[in-house]
Amino acid sequence: MLAMMKNCPGLLKYHLFVSALFLVSTASVMAQQKEQLVTMPFGDQNKIVYNLQTGTYTVFFNGKETIKNAYALCKGNEAHDSRSYTQRSYTATAVNNGFGKGMLYTISGAGDNKLQQLFYVFPQKNYCITALRLSGNDNVCNYMSPVTADNVDLSDALGQPYIISVRSAPDRSIQQKGDNRALFVPFDNDMWVRYNAAAMSKADFTGSEVAAFYDNNSNRGIIIGSLEHGVWKSAIQVHASSDTTLDRLTVFAGFTDSITTHDKVPHGKVKPMHGYCASPLVMMGSFSDWRNGMETYAALNRIAEPRKIVAWNKPAPIGWNSWGAIQDKLTLDKAKSVVDFFHDSCKAFRTADHTLYIDLDSYWDNMTKGGIGGDVSQLKTFVQYCRQKGFQPGVYWAPFVDWGKTERKIEGSDYSYSQSWTTQNGHTIDTDGGRAMDPTFPGTKDRIVYFINRLKELGFRMIKIDFLGHAAAETDKFYDPDVTTGMQAFRKGMEFLDSVLDNKMLVYAAISPNLATARYVHMRRIGCDAFSAIDNTEYTLNSTGYGWWQSSLYDYIDADHVVFGNGPENINRARLTSSIITGTLMTGDDYSATGTWRSIAIKLLQNQQVLLLAKQVKRFRPVEANTGNKAVNIFEKHEGGDVYIAVINYDAAQRTFVIPLERIGMKASDSNWQAQELFSGRTMQGKGNIPITVNGSDAVIYRVLDK
Repeated sequence: MLAMMKNCPGLLKYHLFVSALFLVSTASVMAQQKEQLVTMPFGDQNKIVYNLQTGTYTVFFNGKETIKNAYALCKGNEAHDSRSYTQRSYTATAVNNGFGKGMLYTISGAGDNKLQQLFYVFPQKNYCITALRLSGNDNVCNYMSPVTADNVDLSDALGQPYIISVRSAPDRSIQQKGDNRALFVPFDNDMWVRYNAAAMSKADFTGSEVAAFYDNNSNRGIIIGSLEHGVWKSAIQVHASSDTTLDRLTVFAGFTDSITTHDKVPHGKVKPMHGYCASPLVMMGSFSDWRNGMETYAALNRIAEPRKIVAWNKPAPIGWNSWGAIQDKLTLDKAKSVVDFFHDSCKAFRTADHTLYIDLDSYWDNMTKGGIGGDVSQLKTFVQYCRQKGFQPGVYWAPFVDWGKTERKIEGSDYSYSQSWTTQNGHTIDTDGGRAMDPTFPGTKDRIVYFINRLKELGFRMIKIDFLGHAAAETDKFYDPDVTTGMQAFRKGMEFLDSVLDNKMLVYAAISPNLATARYVHMRRIGCDAFSAIDNTEYTLNSTGYGWWQSSLYDYIDADHVVFGNGPENINRARLTSSIITGTLMTGDDYSATGTWRSIAIKLLQNQQVLLLAKQVKRFRPVEANTGNKAVNIFEKHEGGDVYIAVINYDAAQRTFVIPLERIGMKASDSNWQAQELFSGRTMQGKGNIPITVNGSDAVIYRVLDK
């Protein structure tokens, strides 16, 4: 990005981190002092009205005041408040960039160290983008809030209450209250964290990066979220005062806590660059369907922070991972037997280009003597065996974690591990049993070069990288003096890792930040470890149901390894369905051993109707997103002229779900339809609502056609 900025020096004054994206097409015009209100229209009946006299602004969505009298705050060496200046001026500049064609309004306070508020508005887009920057080469910041408001009215933005007829009195009607929700989004997928679509009236949280406010009945919604993640950890703080109003909305950069971000120290202080300390860009948008809004938000992230890794140009990967069942019992004989099972007994389970990814997870070093630098003949044998059978060998590694946690020399380096450990308040950072290593430390880099080059030389074509959040930890001090925040260190570490990988492997992230990881990998696990039980399926589909939009960030997302074990077919069908809904399919049983999981796999993993969905990129979306911190039950996916409906019943008892046609995007509520269930092949037809009965702890997937 810095190289891009050097080529476009005239753009630096508008925004530090995305300046290369903006093409100035008209000259700036200074406001006259007599002008008190600056109106910035965007989209359809949306606008920002800035009061130059008070330093506050109001955002109108759908023609109504929504975010009222918002202001900006910045903290570091000293505090700055947009309301505290005695004089303000503004410039208006035409821009044409990846976000759209529109105008950039820059509101500036008077003085040498002035706070500037940036507003990008687009006539063809129902979203705007804002940012904050503080001028002055001596100013450092660890808190920047472009949006702080104590009065947010969402009643009009989320749509009017429904009007329904009263059957006993058909000449009358009553209003039905909407089902308003505020969505909490976690920072990463560690420690089995959950998304939470909280009832609006009870919303009281600080979520990471983005929040959605929507009516589950109408699907109308407001999306607010940061678009850049290379410097700051950002957050949305929400406190509701009623079902339609908030008395606190704060969008800020500089978020840390011990639970969500796993930090026990404040956010690092960001140094100014080119005369400014800048916040991330923040999108605020109004959408007729909040799900479209979340997908738009994800796509804008891709524009603000273009990917570093080359996009995956092969079919959707599917395969097997050893952590599902074999875990620390991994041996060469077991790995070869798994290959034999898929080659000889499960021949229809393949990617669109007729291969599988056979991935050795942690404990692959059971196959080495003396570590990766010693006798690796068994690893070579495994790689060759995979290829002989037509499969792609995969491996696992955690680049920023020390599992040994003892004083010893780093592999491939003259440095020791203790020199690489990062600290918070003088204490090493031990999370998930692993010790965090400084991504900017030369020994950490030496280790990456050593391991990755060895794994490439051995012929591995896939790598699962894990515990990446350790690289994003705030610390007392980084080795690189220019790096002062966890996200800067994460960016440095991931960029270096990608440079060594050199686009030679499919790169799959496990535990990692939800948004910041997208630039550096092809594929990412949506949640934490999940195995065969129905509650594992429920946990996974909480993440998928409210985080499906991340498939617009990554080439693929998946639901972790699918383990059947000795479970009954209904529970295994639900677990497999969770993977199909999420995206790609990685299995996980010990197919080197005899057990019921083999016969179940032969049946379920070779169902071509189901596998077809796993080979397609389009994601399933939630139909009803009002389940709080529990999983979504009903998902939909449009493919050509068909609609696929997946329904999962997490309860032990049988349930019937009645789905109105308009909820799944079909033409009319009284249309005739016919449907086929993919697992069983059974068919049904009807008119109007679709009733789907699902046995306890089971799942179904229907393909629905308009007749």
